[in-house]
Amino acid sequence: MENNNINQMVIDEISRDPSMLPAVLADKLKISEGEVISLLPPDMVVVVGGEHIQSILEQLPEWGPVTSIIHSFGSIFEVKAPFPKGKVAHGYYNLMGKNSELHGHLNLSLMDKLALVSKPFRGKESYYFGFFDAKGNSVFKIYLGRDNKRVLLSDQVEKFKSLQLAFTR
Repeated sequence: MENNNINQMVIDEISRDPSMLPAVLADKLKISEGEVISLLPPDMVVVVGGEHIQSILEQLPEWGPVTSIIHSFGSIFEVKAPFPKGKVAHGYYNLMGKNSELHGHLNLSLMDKLALVSKPFRGKESYYFGFFDAKGNSVFKIYLGRDNKRVLLSDQVEKFKSLQLAFTR
């Protein structure tokens, strides 16, 4: 498929259904989710290089509860808790979560891009950080938190929008 064609198809599909998940659109168009993300309208996404990932991850533990999502071969894993602090050791960014928080080892050298995505999800305003490898595969996502009435945490939205703005300057 020609690049202009793909670009227009992404724009058309998102215009028709702004809540469509980029992963669903990627499957439909037979391209990577990262490619779909990079073709979203500029009011929906800011994409930055992988060199910014560690800095963002180091800020997130102060944000409060978020939802970390990992897609793996058709299954989805979610952790709703503050994002854990981490440190670099043995070639990984090691997540040191408390009980009930996320634990793991991130190979930051394999993460090529970070997308700050602002787009509706199931009819509600939604914001997330998407981490992608060089082939455009989603490594994981971190969605901003919501209160017990499912309302976005306004301080997180403000911080997220500030980051988007900082990266577009």
